[in-house]
Amino acid sequence: MNRQSIILLLKLLLVIFFATSCASIGSPDGGPYDETPPSVVACRPNNMSTNNSSNKVTIYFDEFIVLENATEKIVVSPPQQEMPTIRTAGKKINVILNDTLRPNTTYTIDFSDAITDNNENNPMGNYTYAFSTGMEIDTLEVSGTLLEAENLEPIKGMLVGLHSNLSDSAFTCKPFDRVSRTDGSGHFNIKGVAPGTYRLYALDDTDGDFIYGQRSEKLAFDTTIIIPYCALDTRYDTTWIDSTRVDTIKSIPYMHFYPDDIILRAFTVATQDLHLLKMERPIPDKFTIFFTASSDTIPHITPLNFSSLESIILERSLTNDTLTYWITDTLVSNLDTLTFAMTYLDTDTLGCLVEITDTFDLVPKITRNKQRKELEEKIKEWEAIQKKERRRQKDKFVERPNPNLREVLSYRMFPSTGIIPTQNVRFKFEEPIAKVDTSLMHFFIQVDTLWNEVPFLFLPKEDDITSYMLYAEWRPGERYKLEADSNAVISILGKQTNRIKKEIRVFPEEELSALFVHLITADTGVIIQVLDNNDKVVRSQRAVDNRADFFYLKPGSYYLRTIVDANGDGEWTPGDYAAGVQPEEVFYFPKPLILRPLWEVEQDWEMRANPIEKQKPEEITKQKPDAKKEIKKRNAEREKNK
Repeated sequence: MNRQSIILLLKLLLVIFFATSCASIGSPDGGPYDETPPSVVACRPNNMSTNNSSNKVTIYFDEFIVLENATEKIVVSPPQQEMPTIRTAGKKINVILNDTLRPNTTYTIDFSDAITDNNENNPMGNYTYAFSTGMEIDTLEVSGTLLEAENLEPIKGMLVGLHSNLSDSAFTCKPFDRVSRTDGSGHFNIKGVAPGTYRLYALDDTDGDFIYGQRSEKLAFDTTIIIPYCALDTRYDTTWIDSTRVDTIKSIPYMHFYPDDIILRAFTVATQDLHLLKMERPIPDKFTIFFTASSDTIPHITPLNFSSLESIILERSLTNDTLTYWITDTLVSNLDTLTFAMTYLDTDTLGCLVEITDTFDLVPKITRNKQRKELEEKIKEWEAIQKKERRRQKDKFVERPNPNLREVLSYRMFPSTGIIPTQNVRFKFEEPIAKVDTSLMHFFIQVDTLWNEVPFLFLPKEDDITSYMLYAEWRPGERYKLEADSNAVISILGKQTNRIKKEIRVFPEEELSALFVHLITADTGVIIQVLDNNDKVVRSQRAVDNRADFFYLKPGSYYLRTIVDANGDGEWTPGDYAAGVQPEEVFYFPKPLILRPLWEVEQDWEMRANPIEKQKPEEITKQKPDAKKEIKKRNAEREKNK
């Protein structure tokens, strides 16, 4: 190669080098995203096939698929005693029904919206596969909504089923004929139903047998007879030119399945099986007995290694399901082990209450020796701190008494901030009270800058031996103060409160509102409740002449609920399936009420004006609808970013 050729070659290499070095480096475009949901290309046996005898089903798709929340979303009907085997394998789903197939029966496998493609999670939408072991396939459907009877909350994930056997015992003896499961809105849709007459039930099936067999299982039942049918109907599909102009309205015929508006109200029976749950002795001075349900009686205790029960004080809950025994005699509480016999009621296998006598040994979790050691450590720690402060401050040091040398009785005050003029103040102590010396207590009202002493009452609260109520003539807008010496309140174990000094503010009328509720039509014995933003009761009052007046409400957003108190006990009562009694009806006013200072709001209310499933305001509904699966429109974003 001559010199000239070499120079030309070098120039060419330089051109190539600079051209490639100046070129921009970018990621290769993989093409548009897959926005097509998976679709079924074949089924073995065919979907909607008849005379099928195979318990194996394979569904083939046009792309790789996955199942999301399969155990929660997929429902096989009739219900299977042995769980079906459901697996994905590339572009197919394999289902094995492990129960023996019933003759002349339609089987449905409702996948809901569980099927998505593997790459982009494009949802297929609701899909149901069906076949029949007989010559005909059943296609009727029954749908509706399941709500909590007490507060109209939608219930998610609860079974709803049909029985063709119309006797009351079918629900307690036989599995459902057809079954579905509720979604996040409480909606259910039972598919593959044969023509006929049915009873409808809902069940929180904790033992998985599709039978109401445990009183702890939540249930709902419909007293009417369900007769499924279908009719040709029309829906309208609107095409819009833009947000304000309609292009075309097209009528689309479809098969409408009835009934589709059933409302079930779920509850748990009030009388649960009564059993001894557990016993605890957290400290030497008390022990607590827990039962699974309420009772009209309390157990009988016979001491075995101590003399009597005279030194023991019983604190019990309103329903007697929690019993706390406080031991005031140190000779008894100092025993390492308390041994006693207890006779109590228990529910046997037939559901009857029987007396049982057992012997128990109770050892404290924190022993007396451990209590002494903990106290000694606290005393030493305090003394070490004081010694260090004495060295640091020298002549300025002021000796303070060791607070650990005295057991302090703690308490809480309710409400802890301000009160309205119709309220009183509750003091909740950590132990039952043995003595209150009101001569060591003083109550004041603030007048300008002075505190003038005024009358008051400090009395034990009924049915609560650890609480006292402070009663006074509360004037709107005034400030009050309760003061008590350190030994004014003494517990049964000898603890004393520190010096009490609590200021109490009464809200002025200009900071409060009033709400007057008038029921246009009402049942007898209706209780009207005012609720806060957490669906908690703020006030409750029985309607008189279809009216309830609520004075001195703090400004804010409120909601209304009514209880049709059929038995007149002043509270909501669940149903009783054995007696055929539905739970007491509950209604919600469908929107919030805004109260501002000095406002007096009059509100008329027709309780049954709106469908029951649409009454509870969304703002206080805790169970939200399931998020709707949609195809991600990533191609539009891709084109935009090009």
